Amino acid sequence: MKEYMQRMGRSLMLPVATLPVAGLLMGIGYMIDPNGWGGDNLIAAYLLKAGGTILDNLGILFAVGLAIGMPKKKDGASAMAGLVAFLTPLSLINTNSVAMFTKVAPEKVDVAFSYINNKNVFVGILAGLVAAALYDRFCEVKLPMALSFFSGKRLVPIVTVLSMSIISLGLLFIWPTIYNALTAFGKSIISLGAVGAGLFGFANRMLIPTGLHHALNNVFWFDLAGINDIGNFWSSTGTKGQTGMYMAGFFPIMMFGLPAGAYAIYKNSRPEKKAATGSLMMAAAVASFFTGVTEPLEFSFMFVAWPLYVVHAVLTGISMFISAFFHWTAGFNFSAGLVDFVLSLRVPIANKPYMLILQGLVFAVIYYVVFTFMIKKFNLLTPGREEGVGEETPDVDDPAEDKFVAMARKIYTALGGKENVDTIDNCTTRLRLQVKDTNNVDQAKIKATGVPGLKVIDGTNIQVIVGTEVQFVADAMNRIHSGAPAVVAAPVEKIEEVVVTGPVERDIYAVADGKLVSITEVSDDVFSQKMMGDGYAVLPTKGEIFTPISGTITNIFPTKHAMGILTDTGIEVLLHMGLDTVSLKGEPFELFVEEGQKVSRGQLIAKVDLEAIKKAGRKTDMIVVFTNADKVEKLTVKTGNVQANDVAGNVLNK
Repeated sequence: MKEYMQRMGRSLMLPVATLPVAGLLMGIGYMIDPNGWGGDNLIAAYLLKAGGTILDNLGILFAVGLAIGMPKKKDGASAMAGLVAFLTPLSLINTNSVAMFTKVAPEKVDVAFSYINNKNVFVGILAGLVAAALYDRFCEVKLPMALSFFSGKRLVPIVTVLSMSIISLGLLFIWPTIYNALTAFGKSIISLGAVGAGLFGFANRMLIPTGLHHALNNVFWFDLAGINDIGNFWSSTGTKGQTGMYMAGFFPIMMFGLPAGAYAIYKNSRPEKKAATGSLMMAAAVASFFTGVTEPLEFSFMFVAWPLYVVHAVLTGISMFISAFFHWTAGFNFSAGLVDFVLSLRVPIANKPYMLILQGLVFAVIYYVVFTFMIKKFNLLTPGREEGVGEETPDVDDPAEDKFVAMARKIYTALGGKENVDTIDNCTTRLRLQVKDTNNVDQAKIKATGVPGLKVIDGTNIQVIVGTEVQFVADAMNRIHSGAPAVVAAPVEKIEEVVVTGPVERDIYAVADGKLVSITEVSDDVFSQKMMGDGYAVLPTKGEIFTPISGTITNIFPTKHAMGILTDTGIEVLLHMGLDTVSLKGEPFELFVEEGQKVSRGQLIAKVDLEAIKKAGRKTDMIVVFTNADKVEKLTVKTGNVQANDVAGNVLNK
């Protein structure tokens, strides 16, 4: 779940990056013409409309942004699915559509449906997540020949429309209930005075991710329940010190608290990401301070560091309580930024508004201290603190330098060099490294080299997953570490790959007698998280090991526990016998093949002493990984002459 939320937060950075400029454009337009909202000034009207292009279509932007960023395989076609997913409920459950379905006049339709519009962030997020999930599931599905035109990526929008139609049907009944419940909640806290203002401030922030904060706002800001805080403030009617109490507490947060939080996020970002983080935080903080547009800041950490957002909501509630308790009031038409604050000073009913500045300065300190403490204490992945996610620009390599040497040099430097690296070892697919302190390792730079992943074991041990050619990287690193020239022998000549123009060999054999399990069940996250590729595993009951597929043995690891196989159709297969068995120095393994040998599917290639592995405290999982799984269409595990129990077909769904 944590990883999913982090991916979600990163995906939202694309639409969020457009929000600061939109807020500034609208803020400047409103500052030019605060009363006419563009009706009295052409330039103001133009700026307001330009900014509204973004802010009035947040739902669409979030739907498309998530649909692009969330899928495992990035493709622009997923954006189309996201747009379709958003437009479906927008068409099915808006006010006019509901009026047609229920055969009542549009003005009698529940007001909740008027909020199913382009601004609806909740629908946008829901649509984006649904579209991304469906893209991952159906982008490679092949339909029968008669329907083949609709296969793959073309199928995704079709399935998306059907899915979102069903979801929209559910929203048709659920949405009004949620909306009306929030309205009732708002009315129930009116009599609580300053405490009620605090509860409103907290609930207002917590509801922003859903877009339903508008329902709550209507109770306090407009004449839905007789409060009409905005209207009464600007007409200077009501009670001095009370009118405006449901707006005033937002000024210290939006003008001072959130910008201070943005500075804390910047200060705690990684050194190599400070420039990018600083530009985003600066733009977002300026928008929040001047115009009160907080979405760029809030959505930047709302999902990747949700505990921090909850604290932000609590602090907002406290600010609302304090200003209401001391009867410090100011108001806004647009939002609680500097522009509205200055304009509200000339309204007679405003009460001690300058005290809100003092309150804001105090909250700026609180935000900076609390944000910094939480980010460090709980290692929250706020913008700039996330590990490399494929967005870094890799260093320019020396074209004359061997690729393994280049990778080894970068990884060695990121590990901290000679001052931090103690020993360098490797197994079949990963570097096994002992360092003085893993906190001194720059994980982002290691990932930027293009390795599939890394794994911090403890304070002094770290593993870097490289692939089946890890030995050449390890050799180069050892030479660098010893001070010798970083020259490695040329790798074993590879068999020329055959371009797959037709169906690949689909059937493979289980490698041993036993229970066949998904690779996600292997108790090593390098395999279970598919860092090396997709595949399967067998929990063996006998020590006889068979080839899963026909091909050529391309390499055998010196400790005999792993080997690579290349098929005639270009599929690369890694057979890994046991977990952490590299330390057993090959003793439990007897091999019947050698490098360069042709093997047939189901051929006996090894015998393994399973009891010896278990006595050594290791696991006996026999793992088969397809390291270039993008070439594999769909494989079905066959038992053949291997009588594996619980054989599950279609282990790979490629």
